[in-house]
Amino acid sequence: MSIINTFDSKSAEILTARDMIQQNSAIPETVISVFTEDFIELLKDTMNPTVVGALFAGAQIPIYSFQYCGKTIGFFRSSIGGAATAGLLEEIAAMGAKKVLFFGSCGSLDKEITAGHLLIPTDAYRDEGTSYHYAPPSDFIEVQTAYRLAEIFDMINMPYVRTKTWTTDAIYRETHDNMAKRKSEGCSVVEMECASLMAAAQFRGIEAYQFLYAADCLDGEQWDSRILGRMPDDVRERIFKVAIETAIRL
Repeated sequence: MSIINTFDSKSAEILTARDMIQQNSAIPETVISVFTEDFIELLKDTMNPTVVGALFAGAQIPIYSFQYCGKTIGFFRSSIGGAATAGLLEEIAAMGAKKVLFFGSCGSLDKEITAGHLLIPTDAYRDEGTSYHYAPPSDFIEVQTAYRLAEIFDMINMPYVRTKTWTTDAIYRETHDNMAKRKSEGCSVVEMECASLMAAAQFRGIEAYQFLYAADCLDGEQWDSRILGRMPDDVRERIFKVAIETAIRL
């Protein structure tokens, strides 16, 4: 049997997140998840958060809570990769979260997309394994929350581009030929989580949202790192503020 045919809708799971995780009344219903520690440091510097719980993915991951405009928002750093992200989504939902907003970097497949530009994925190409355990086989999975996220970005006057994204498990196996195939199918960015987390969220009935910011660029003879790993402070602060303003409107 092919790996893409592993979706089993007939028999029950042997183990679920609720078997491992206890509900935590201190976890806010709306939670933001990031992928780099620099946003956690920015949260600590600006929002006076409190630790209200923890996730365990090989190491303890603190879950923070803070107040903004009269609303309580959660915040944690996800591990990188689709399998880890989907697993942590299951666990934070088992604790009590209802809506989770993810944001992180992506690689541009179009050099016209400037560094730091915000993107809303509408469909994710399933070049990973996790999504095939949560949804029947297909090339793409639709991001069903993309339209609501776009409405909020319009509401707060934040420019963005809607796009298909290429979700891959293998960051160091993004070849020129595969990139050309994905571009021909409408993908303008590549990342490592979207297809997995959206498949998991839709299967479980969790509201998961995601926006991306362009970091490096693959559209050229050679890879261009651009702002990957060295994001300017003003760009980081702008993206952080967008996430918070979005979260209070979900």
